[in-house]
Amino acid sequence: MAIASFLLALFLFLNLDAEQGAAAPNSASKSEGVEITYGSVLKLMHERTKFRLHSHDVPYGSGSGQQSVTGFSNVDDANSYWNIRAVPDSSDKQGDAITSGAVIRLQHMKTRKWLHSHLHASPISGNLEVSCFGSDSDSDTGDHWKLEIEGSGKTWKQDQRIRLRHVDTGGYLHSHDKKYTRIAGGQQEVCGVREKKPDNVWVAAEGVYLPVNEKK
Repeated sequence: MAIASFLLALFLFLNLDAEQGAAAPNSASKSEGVEITYGSVLKLMHERTKFRLHSHDVPYGSGSGQQSVTGFSNVDDANSYWNIRAVPDSSDKQGDAITSGAVIRLQHMKTRKWLHSHLHASPISGNLEVSCFGSDSDSDTGDHWKLEIEGSGKTWKQDQRIRLRHVDTGGYLHSHDKKYTRIAGGQQEVCGVREKKPDNVWVAAEGVYLPVNEKK
């Protein structure tokens, strides 16, 4: 109940800010080295282009027809918030630190769907399609992503460069300069690419970061 209350309150707060044209909460946006924990809500920034990982209730017109995922330049848009969740049956809980190699899920705050991938081709580049799919009670292994921290860090922190590798397909979460011209005009394609490339790298940006559980 505590987790549900927190998420509901945050969801309502984000929507209120968006409707009023105010900046969304970014309690850790100017702090380096903040440790990221399960239950935190954040934006992921594509390191090279600075676009944020984004989704909205607009389906792809090809491929799976599932909810589209893009890169968006508007820093203040509430549709770019994601809740970091553990996989089902995991012993990890809200407030636990996230270590390199951990398998996680990202739930889109606005629509409650999960960041997902599969073997459908992405609309622009023909790589692996990345979508949003499912619901609070509907999630499968297509929503599982392995965290890979660049460098020597062992736990995920805000100032660290990371990659997210899709467990089922082996594709890295990827974006690039190729943009949509119609439904999501001006937004970048987000897709999966199996090769490790510079455009696979992301950094945690604005967000509400829960404190780390104290070890007993």
